Amino acid sequence: MSPTAARAPGLTPTVLLCLGLVYVVWGSTYFGIKVAIESLPPLGMLALRFLVAGALMYAFLRWRGVPAPTRREWGASAVVGLLLLGGGTGLVTLAERDASSSVAALVLAVSPLFAALFARLWGERTGGREWLGIGVGLVGIALLNVGELRTTPLAALLLILAPLCWTFGSQWSRHLPLPAGLMGSAAEMLTGGVLLGLLSLLFGERWGMPTAASLVALVYLTLFGSVAAYSAYMYLVAHTRPALATSYAYVNPVVAVLLGVGLGGETLTALGWVAVAVILAGVVLVVWPRTGIETGKAERA
Repeated sequence: MSPTAARAPGLTPTVLLCLGLVYVVWGSTYFGIKVAIESLPPLGMLALRFLVAGALMYAFLRWRGVPAPTRREWGASAVVGLLLLGGGTGLVTLAERDASSSVAALVLAVSPLFAALFARLWGERTGGREWLGIGVGLVGIALLNVGELRTTPLAALLLILAPLCWTFGSQWSRHLPLPAGLMGSAAEMLTGGVLLGLLSLLFGERWGMPTAASLVALVYLTLFGSVAAYSAYMYLVAHTRPALATSYAYVNPVVAVLLGVGLGGETLTALGWVAVAVILAGVVLVVWPRTGIETGKAERA
């Protein structure tokens, strides 16, 4: 039996709640990041976001009697924090200086494909229907790209590197000695926040007077994007199939586009709406529970 099959709980209420959080909340964070960095330095904003979120979670968990991470667990958390929060979220935030929030979310929809490929490094297999869903989702992304997206070469490069860092870190985290439960998320955000803060200092970012909109966006990103959604995502990484855990990457662009159209005054062509429907079809194929035959094949793989 494969490691993933042995611990995957299926579409339980907890899994569905976590999926809902990462689908909707993370889809909105692209717009939130765009608003936040209008008057806040990108890396410094992220450092503050994750340090505050991590400190809140850490203090609450310690108050509830959860043991503090060991030195080994702090080290593993720093690795994951660097890859996910520094390489993943950090590169996206830097890219959004030149790219729209919709562009960022759309390019990152390749995450499930990278996750499936990286999972094979640790002997995990992706089922045939999951591959089909990934392919359908990528077709939808290609359709959405036609005549819709414009960005700079540097921003495009950052948006390609971001999902590589994020998905590799996600899959590696399943095999690292991380703190159990939410303490793992708190430790990753604290260590990732420190690393982002050091990068902010290294690049000489300057702080000015933030606007009210940027501050509201920062609070939203901290409480909902970090504390709630990031914890939900790490639960999915630990308890579900890689393709399912990263299926948010197909829904996030839909949410980002809807916010852009509804709040940002952006427009979407008829082809764009067709692409959204194709993307959702890919999500259904990835999320739909495996049959007994499929599970058996996965266990024998």
